[in-house]
Amino acid sequence: MAGLEARIVAALSAKGYSPVKTKVLAQQLGLTKADLAELRHALRSLEKQGRIEFGGNHTLRAVGPHGTVIGVFRRSADGDGFVRPKTGPEIRIRAHDSLDAATGDQVMVRLTRKPANGGKPNGEITRILERAAQQFVGTYFERDGEGLVRVDGTVFSHSISVGDPGAKGARPNEVVVFEMLHFPTASERGEGVITEILGPRGKPGVDTLSVIRAFGLPDEFPPEVLTEAREMASLFDEQDLAGREDFTGDLTITIDPVTARDFDDAVSLTRDEKTGHWLLGVHIADVSHFAPVGGSLDREARKRGTSVYLPQRVLPMFPELISNGLASLQQDKLRYVKSAIIEFNAAGQKVNVRFANGAIRNKRRFTYEEVSAVLSLHPLEVQDRKKSSVEKATKGHGPKHAKKQAVHGSPPPAPAVADEIVALLLRMRELALILRARRRKRGALELDMPETELEFDDDGRVIGAHFAHHDISHQMIEEFMLSANEAVAGQLSDLGIDFLRRAHPAPDPTKLQRFADFARLLGYKIDLERDRFALQRVLEESAAKPERFAVHFALLRSLKQAVYSPKAEGHYALASQDYCHFTSPIRRYPDLTIHRLLDRWLRKHKAGSDASELEALGDHCSRTERRAETAERELTKLKLLIYMADRIGTKMPAVITGVADYGFFAQAEQFPVEGLVHISSLTDDYYYYDEDSHTLQGRRTKRRFRLGDRVQVEVARVELNRRQMDFRVVK
Repeated sequence: MAGLEARIVAALSAKGYSPVKTKVLAQQLGLTKADLAELRHALRSLEKQGRIEFGGNHTLRAVGPHGTVIGVFRRSADGDGFVRPKTGPEIRIRAHDSLDAATGDQVMVRLTRKPANGGKPNGEITRILERAAQQFVGTYFERDGEGLVRVDGTVFSHSISVGDPGAKGARPNEVVVFEMLHFPTASERGEGVITEILGPRGKPGVDTLSVIRAFGLPDEFPPEVLTEAREMASLFDEQDLAGREDFTGDLTITIDPVTARDFDDAVSLTRDEKTGHWLLGVHIADVSHFAPVGGSLDREARKRGTSVYLPQRVLPMFPELISNGLASLQQDKLRYVKSAIIEFNAAGQKVNVRFANGAIRNKRRFTYEEVSAVLSLHPLEVQDRKKSSVEKATKGHGPKHAKKQAVHGSPPPAPAVADEIVALLLRMRELALILRARRRKRGALELDMPETELEFDDDGRVIGAHFAHHDISHQMIEEFMLSANEAVAGQLSDLGIDFLRRAHPAPDPTKLQRFADFARLLGYKIDLERDRFALQRVLEESAAKPERFAVHFALLRSLKQAVYSPKAEGHYALASQDYCHFTSPIRRYPDLTIHRLLDRWLRKHKAGSDASELEALGDHCSRTERRAETAERELTKLKLLIYMADRIGTKMPAVITGVADYGFFAQAEQFPVEGLVHISSLTDDYYYYDEDSHTLQGRRTKRRFRLGDRVQVEVARVELNRRQMDFRVVK
């Protein structure tokens, strides 16, 4: 089509253009469905030329003129901010050069000064391309005859005007939702309009609603989605196994958290005593059977991208009739599955794999705690410590690496379990440890990130918290799911089919160098910072030390973020060339796309997909995943802060996890909270910051606070609105 590229650039550069998706652009250009393939080809060509780019939600926009950069804006507490482009260094933005940009907005920046001596370049924002949010949540108050909202978090440094007092019936100290009409600038207060009143600050449930609204999480299903779910339920006939392999006679179990509501993965495992070969069955809920492509269920699941697991509340990707019913692998219920049957030799090497549309009957639902209790009654017996693969596989998982066991007290008693199931659990443990050892041998990195589990009373109030416990019962399931994910990805890759991979690109060498320098400061030996085995050794050596969180966080920050993409970039942390997500289709949309490809191949022996559509879908699912994870962390942090607000003065041992010129952050050792020790509270001396050694040091006393050091602190202040807690060093 002559001149199509020029028409596209003209449309995207037109005054008043708002970013739109490909199909909307096609309509604006007067193109038909038959022209879509040519349009996509032209868009890919323009993107390679650097003339256009795909933004949030795969919307299109023209790349700015020479000397401009597009990136994401983040405002600092002092009013200035930074823009992080896709490539290149961060750009410093002064408050008076930031227009009305808010944290998270996509912006266009004109560079005004190049960096000197390795510093950040300066720039000014010339255009807001895409808002991160239009809806915000905060606490309503009144002053001088005006209604105001103090926005939760640190996105805005000043309150927002919402009109006359009592607007929408709001009362002081109530949590409200408002739509922003005019974003604040360096010289003008923002203006908004209240759209919903959630209730008084501190009322049970209001904190959860505030996070749901702040992140724009969908918490109700449209009527047509619920109607389709009911229709699917009425059509389900568990006697109909046409086209499915019958695995109902196999000994199959599930292992999940105590609080799990949906069960999407089950496992079977046998071993040939003559050859020593293992036959692992990973059976995954066949959600695709109940959610046809293009239907209401599919469209809503695609929109959500993922389930969101908030403390005491789940916002599922599918209605509970599907997620907690038809597709959930409940005990003693016949359920449809997609099965990966993987054969390993005695050393844990994969020798054969096949896939099937199947049906299972889960013989037993276990919790992780129950499995741990059963396995504790059957400790590993090692006859030859020099030759045992199991002994080698368990290295690093002995008592000194039982990271969070102490907070749980005595383990629960082992449940009554049939002998055949005990034997199955013992086989599972043995194979999992062999697979884990093989994964470590190929250089997989295991980051130990602290996970918080809240403890509630009957009224839903937080009464405590602890670090989540991660033991062999979790590792068994992890290893089997990893094996299934790799097996499916390898199969689709061998067939030459484009699919949505779980990609984790290799880290930037400069960032790895900074991590290596930091690790050396703490006494860890790294000869070659790009050697993944050197990184692996640092992680293992620090696993039982007080500074482990600081070390593991530091490496995490040096790695790139895992995303969904059709690009064959491999998975760096797992040391895996082909990897995808296949094992959780109830709660992750990318897994559902893999099931559908696998289903078409199983039934028709051919399958295909559009790489550009997968790219757009991968971007969307990556964003919804990050949104869900951030919302969960935010609500967990808020509930912990509410709990700590009544415990000012509580003393606790902590480890320094971050150091800056304004103070240092410390993570409590036995309780999952982190606080800031502001430099102004260190009154015994004048402290200066040494960036190279991550240290604050007193000029006179030479007292030193360094990353990884242990320190005794007490809770000094809790600010719920700003989601911050301050510690004070106990002398």
